[in-house]
Order: sequence, then structure tokens, then C-alpha cells
Amino acid sequence: MLSPDAPASRLILWVLLALIVVVLAVRAVRKDRREYGRFKRFERTRNRQRMMRKWLIDSVAVFGGSSVILLLLVWRYLPLFLDAVNEWPPFRWLRGLVEDTGGFIPGVALGAGIALIVGTVIAVYLARKSGDVPTIGDIGAILPRNRTELRYGAALSVNAGLVEELMFRLAVPTVVFGASGSAPAAVIASILLFGSLHVYQGLPGIVGSTVIGAVLMLLFLSTGSIIVPIVVHALIDLRSLVLIPVLVFGVARVRA
Repeated sequence: MLSPDAPASRLILWVLLALIVVVLAVRAVRKDRREYGRFKRFERTRNRQRMMRKWLIDSVAVFGGSSVILLLLVWRYLPLFLDAVNEWPPFRWLRGLVEDTGGFIPGVALGAGIALIVGTVIAVYLARKSGDVPTIGDIGAILPRNRTELRYGAALSVNAGLVEELMFRLAVPTVVFGASGSAPAAVIASILLFGSLHVYQGLPGIVGSTVIGAVLMLLFLSTGSIIVPIVVHALIDLRSLVLIPVLVFGVARVRA
């Protein structure tokens, strides 16, 4: 575990941060794009399931394992990061708004939730009429086509909610904060990195993922609990990889 008081800790964190960025960037540009390109050409469900299983194991090992290692190294920086965020003027303003307006922010959150539900209902209705599912980014190929793929879709969704939130809402921003000493830099850099890793989905996917990452970060910082963004992230993915395929295409009835 690195100590904030150790002179060499900041240099170690800069090296660690550079390594993280390089590895994730190379992985996103080369590995993820290549594998997703292959996946889109698969016709047999056996090949699709094999790739889904590979993605699941790979995500647990890379993002889950890296998150645990990073958090063990920078755990003593986490409370310092959260304290610095609480003193950040925009966040102090938001916290004051929550306190001054009473139910305004919960009302906004409720409205956003209702909008998401209504949007999903509309998307399902339109998809049933046209046979096409509207998506943000190039994710149509990964939508499950049968009952077995549906189970992989559910597993990938829950896993993404857990390991990606540990990585991009806890580990990465804490490493950036420890290296730079800047809470705004930690928040912004982790959001941009999260969005850019969805390059395989094209520009709309990058933009959409960046916006979602910003919302998830806001949920984490405003609640102080990593459980909230984990659950929300998992629900967003379950909506795409389970709910819509079941309601639109009836894949739960298709055996494989």
C-alpha cells in the first residue's frame, strides 16, 4: 500500500497511471475492435457464445483483478480524494442545492428514472413495429439471439456494473488524484477514459458512454456509495442485453 507521505509515491503513481492508460488504450483500439469485428461476422450461436464467455472471463480478470490490485495500492488516497471532491466549488454548490431545495434533486432523479422507463417502452414499441432496435453506438450485434446467449448477456451486464465501476469510479480516479493532487483532474480523466474505451462502438458509443460515465460518477460522489453506480450501471446494461431482447425478439423462447 502506497503512503501519501512517502516521497516516491507520486512518481510511482505517475508511472502506474501511464501504464494503465497505455494498456487500456492499446486494448481498446486493437483487441476490442478486432474481436468485436469478428463477433459481428459470426452466424453460429456456438461461436457467439464462445466469444461472450471469453469476454466475461477476460473482464473479470482484467478489470476486476486490476481494480483490486490498484485499490490495495492506493486505498489510503481514497478518503483524501473524496475530501478534495467535497471541497471542489461545483460540488459544494451541488451539495448546497440539494440541502436548500429539499426534494428538488430526488424529484429530478425520479423524473429521469421515469423518462428512462418511458423511453424503453417507446423503444420496444418502435422496435416491434420496425424489427430494429434503436441503440446508442454499434451494439446491435451483441444483442442475445437465444436463451443461452441471454444468460451470457445477463452475466456480462452484472459483471460490467461491478468491475467497471470499481475500476473507473474508484481505482482510476484515486490513482489520478494520487499522482496529480487534483480532484477535478481525477474525475474528468476517469470519465474520458471510460468513454474512450468504447471506441469499438463508434463515435456515438464513445459520446454516449462518456455521458453515462459522468452520470455514474455524479451518483458515486453525491451518495458516497459505490453500490449505487454499480446497481445503476448493471440495470442500464440489463436493459440493453436482457430486457429489450426478451420483449422485442422473444429470445427467452428460442432454444440453443
